[in-house]
This record gives sequence, C-alpha cells and structure tokens, in this order.
Amino acid sequence: MTTAARRIRIVLLGLAAAGRSLAAPTLPELFQQMKEQVKAEKWADALVTIEVMDVEAAKPANSGMKAQLEGPLAFYRGVCDANLGSADKAQADFEAFLNVKPDAGIDEKAYSKKAVAAFAAAQKSIASQGPSIARAYANFRPETKPDPVNAEWGDGPVKWLMSDSEKAGWAAASTDDARQAFVVQFWKARNLEDDPSFQPGFEKRVAFADVNFKQGEKRGSLTDRGMVFVLLGPPTYGGRRKLGAKEDKSENAGMSSVDDHDSFIAQKRVQVQAAQAQANGQGSGKVTMAQMATTNDRYVGPGTEAANASKDYQEVWHYRKELLPKNVSYLQVDAVFVTKKGYGDNILQREPDILTTLSAAKQKPQ
Repeated sequence: MTTAARRIRIVLLGLAAAGRSLAAPTLPELFQQMKEQVKAEKWADALVTIEVMDVEAAKPANSGMKAQLEGPLAFYRGVCDANLGSADKAQADFEAFLNVKPDAGIDEKAYSKKAVAAFAAAQKSIASQGPSIARAYANFRPETKPDPVNAEWGDGPVKWLMSDSEKAGWAAASTDDARQAFVVQFWKARNLEDDPSFQPGFEKRVAFADVNFKQGEKRGSLTDRGMVFVLLGPPTYGGRRKLGAKEDKSENAGMSSVDDHDSFIAQKRVQVQAAQAQANGQGSGKVTMAQMATTNDRYVGPGTEAANASKDYQEVWHYRKELLPKNVSYLQVDAVFVTKKGYGDNILQREPDILTTLSAAKQKPQ
C-alpha cells in the first residue's frame, strides 16, 4: 500500500468512525456489516470498515478477539483489493491470510475470478518462497559472536541505534578503556532491569541480517534491509515482485508512486467531504467534473510513465500495528525496497511513515 493510499484510508477511517460514534458498534456487528458490504460488492466501503475493525481490535478490551480476526480480515481485504483492480495488493493480503491459515482455500463459486486468481498467486508465491522471514527468524540460532569492542565498533550495525550525542561520545572515546566504558553505559541505558533482553535481541537480529541480507561484499546488517530488520525485526508478512508501471520511486525516474486504486479512493474522499459539507449547510453535496478531473490528474496525469519491469523488482515488508513501536500510531507501515539497474539493489524508499517508524525504534526503552 502506498503512503498516499494509507493516509487517505486513515482520513476515511476518521470520517467513518465519527459517523458511527453514537452507535458504537461491537466488533461482531462491524464484521457482519463488512460481510454485507462485500456481498453487495461495496469494496471501498468494506475496506474502510476493515480499518475501523483494526482500530477496535487493537483496544485492550478486545484483545481476545484480535488473533481471531487476523486471518478473516486479511482474507476479506484481499477480496476487496482484487475486485478494485489491485491484484498485487490482493496477493499480499492473501499471503498474510495463508500465513495464518496455511491449509485454507477459496470457494471459486462464491468469489470473483479476480479474487480467485489473486488467491492462487498467493499460494504459488508462498510455496516458492519457503518459510516466511518471521518463521525463519524464530528458528534461527546465531553461530557468530557479537562485534568486538574496538575502534570499528561504532561503525557497525550498532550505529543504527546511536543518537547524535552518543555518536559524538563514541568519537571522543580514543582508548580501549574509554571505549569499553562507553559500550557498558550504552547497553545499560537500553537493558531495563526487569527486561534485560534488548541487547541479546539486537545481536540476534544483527546475526540474522548478516546471514540473509548480504549484498556483494557489504555486510547484511549494514544494508537497507538489514537496517530495517535490525530496528524493527521480522515483518508481519512480505513479498517480492516485478516493479510495475507507476511504482518506480527512484529520483531520476520521474514516475508516479501511486496507482489506479489510489485515484479511486481519493475520489471517494472528495465525495465524502462534499457530503459532509452539505450536511453542515455548506454546498450542494455534488462533486463537479473539474474537481474529479483535478483529483484524477494527481494519479494518472503527466509524469506517470511505465517502468521497465523485466529486470527490476520491489520487495515489500508489511508491518502491522502490533509489531510497530508503541509510540507509532500507524495501522500498518510498509518498508519498500527497490532494485533497479542504474539505481541500486534493495534501496529503501524513504517515505515519511517508515522514517518516522525507524526513528521511534531507535529510542531507548522506557
């Protein structure tokens, strides 16, 4: 999901939640509402309801239902995305569903050909990928020792954690004793007395990244994927596919970072805002052709080109709310890595949401 689409959905979520605040529907009621919207083929409305359910499920009072909803919501999200023409998004949704229910299938008579095709693609993708990153990490046993404390220690993966003041302090530590004292204090500030697991967890993630994300002679934990993994750990789910039209975000490409579904959701947002303005006595509630054209040009207007996807691809790691730092408010954050000739290998697309999340992950535990 692109940043634009995610922000638009969050806006729609706020509008939807505001309209329902008096009724305060329960999760089962929302689930039934979402199923009725799917049955009526109101795909965009169903996606908004799913986002509302994500918010409700994250509340402590509903913790018992959160795990139960993970699979079904991923499935219905896939159905909606498929029918909105977002086959790649639908495949990622169905992969998330199959990670929860690996032996599940789809009723080919009950769902559209688009949904069935995306589900089949998800099954094929999972079969070819082998174990997920999360499962591979859970079974991983480091065979290397942590980095030794020497003059190069601060240039290693620990640099992803360092604050500016700590970098200055490390630079000033010019003797072995000073460096050793710095390192002791560095980990002491992060290993809480009632939870001394921060340092061991960090070192395990570093070891895993070194084994799995090495690029040429570059150490795995020092690559972009390594940085994200070291700070956030394994994603909820992820996948890799060819870099398609409008998805190339390299600076010299000049291409759009959004797709047709983003345009659809943006137009729906304009319609919702017009309806609310009418309810407040401001306007007729109608959206003019000029307004719709202006909205559409943001997504499919000049500057949108087709990328050469024959050898280019993107890898996307999806982090759901439960895996994000506590002080991050996003429902989901996507780390997108682009590989493109002349641009680089697995380059993190530095969108505001992922940068905010990585910055939060660097903060010392409270």
